[in-house]
Amino acid sequence: MINSQYLIVLISVLIVFSYLFDLFARKTKFPSVILLMLTGVICRAAADYWGYEIKYLNQIIPFMGTVGLVLIVLEGALELEVNREKLTLIYKSFLSAFMLLLLTTAGLTTIFMNYMDMGWEASVLNAIPLSVISSSVAIPSATALGKNDQDFVTYESTFSDIIGIMFFNYCLEQFTSHQPLVSISSLGFLVLKIIGIIIFSGLLVWVLFQLMGRLNHKVKFFLIISILMIFYAVGKYYHLPLLVTIFIFGVFLGNSKTLFPKFILLNRHFLRAGNSLNEFHLITAESTFLVRTFFFLLFGFSITFGNYYDVEDFMNGGIIVGAILLIRAVYMLLIERNHSKALIFFSPRGLITILLFWQLQSVPEFQFQSKAINEKVLLVVILGSMLVMMIGTIGFSVKEEKKAEKINTDEIE
Repeated sequence: MINSQYLIVLISVLIVFSYLFDLFARKTKFPSVILLMLTGVICRAAADYWGYEIKYLNQIIPFMGTVGLVLIVLEGALELEVNREKLTLIYKSFLSAFMLLLLTTAGLTTIFMNYMDMGWEASVLNAIPLSVISSSVAIPSATALGKNDQDFVTYESTFSDIIGIMFFNYCLEQFTSHQPLVSISSLGFLVLKIIGIIIFSGLLVWVLFQLMGRLNHKVKFFLIISILMIFYAVGKYYHLPLLVTIFIFGVFLGNSKTLFPKFILLNRHFLRAGNSLNEFHLITAESTFLVRTFFFLLFGFSITFGNYYDVEDFMNGGIIVGAILLIRAVYMLLIERNHSKALIFFSPRGLITILLFWQLQSVPEFQFQSKAINEKVLLVVILGSMLVMMIGTIGFSVKEEKKAEKINTDEIE
């Protein structure tokens, strides 16, 4: 049993380390998530040496991940700037997230079926988590890019999270109920479900704005976040995509002055809620930082390297990373040629990939159909995609800086 004072010191030190890792990442472009996972691995080695263990680790990590998912989507939505000037960028980033998810899923499914001898259903369900861009990694890493490219990464990775989770849950529901993946009835029901969720989201946004505007208690933002958590958990139980609700609430709160009609903004409760944006954003960002820190620390803590000498796992992981990079490169070079070449490498995998992978492992029908994609392959893909992003960002940032310096020199001459 660990002494409570030691535990307080340990947790506080880990939070300080996470903050320093974040500062280090901003200066060097090295993903702080890798440092967090490495710290977790070191803590695991120390815990094994001293005979300590964390009970119920397999239950704690998914819980932390789910809370982190809600907060990450909420924070990402709050940061999205929606106006007429941004509509083209929003459309292109949504199209990029949607098309790359489908293309990468199709490509990885083909590889899994032909190279790894996996069945059709297991291949699709393993491919989707590996096709989702991690906004929790991509958004902080995009600070090295120009403003337009940075906005593109924020929009694209946020859309990728939401679409990826909805697509995965749809496919899982279809396969477990032994229904065809594509049919008029199933797609029609999905569209009706999404429309219903959007209408419900509008009503909930109204209620939450009224609540935020009327509450005089000094503690109110965690109440709003808790209500959103409740709706997401209930929606997840009934297979409803209520992550859309959280996204819509965040977008409307972050852009209340441009999205709401003027007559609504005249309502003093709505005006007061809109003025709370900075405080609410700060609370959300702080909470996201804390949950993200301990999620990746615990994920690193769960890793054991006893069986990590299997060359096949490294090969499988390398093939997956290569396929992801190739598909993204072709798409970006053909469709999104106006953006920096650094965006080709901006496809990190992270929290969503881990959560969806663990969700799949909890389904008995698919536990033994996907042995080729295990925790070791998952780790190789996550680390590999982050390192590729880092190398690409640093390389093209240096090239673009030299190009800009050359242009400035020519203009002076």
